[in-house]
Amino acid sequence: MFEIKTQLGRDTLPFIDDFAQLRIKIFKSYPYLYDGSLEYEKNYLARYAEAKNFFLVTAYSSGKLIGASTALPLDEEDISLKKVFIDKGIDPKSIIYFGESVVLPEYRGHGLGHRFFDEREAYAKSLKSITTTCFCAVERPEKHPLRPAQYSPLNTFWNSRGYTKDESLKATFHWKDLDEKEESPKTMIFWTKHW
Repeated sequence: MFEIKTQLGRDTLPFIDDFAQLRIKIFKSYPYLYDGSLEYEKNYLARYAEAKNFFLVTAYSSGKLIGASTALPLDEEDISLKKVFIDKGIDPKSIIYFGESVVLPEYRGHGLGHRFFDEREAYAKSLKSITTTCFCAVERPEKHPLRPAQYSPLNTFWNSRGYTKDESLKATFHWKDLDEKEESPKTMIFWTKHW
């Protein structure tokens, strides 16, 4: 049904423009509410594409990009992410960070979330130093004014994949919400899986 492609490092560059547009579209939705710009996104993703071990998996339907997911060894990540683990005495070289996993709403529920985890975990296992896979998710108050009535967090899905929420591992990211005039700090909590 879907065409799945994987790319590594600079081979991801041709996909950056479409991926940037997809990120903006998906992250506007709750819980991220991200008010992003195409210029920022393209620059942000191009930086990742320069990393030797940056891994991108994409999904297409009739030639249209409908989903994408990323992974990068934590040792090649920004210091703000690495510091979360270093401060806990954990070696960043043993961890791979799973970035976004985004799928257009009309294509959800067809196994792409699992496929993205499968592809990224297979890549993680191919790297000899990796013993832990992780990702982080934004924390929003349960009574957030923009929380849709039908919203259901992905905790059960992540648990089913073997990931555990670790409240001791937190990072702070800054971005502008759709209802904000300027950027504000957002708490991101990590989920980990030890191999």
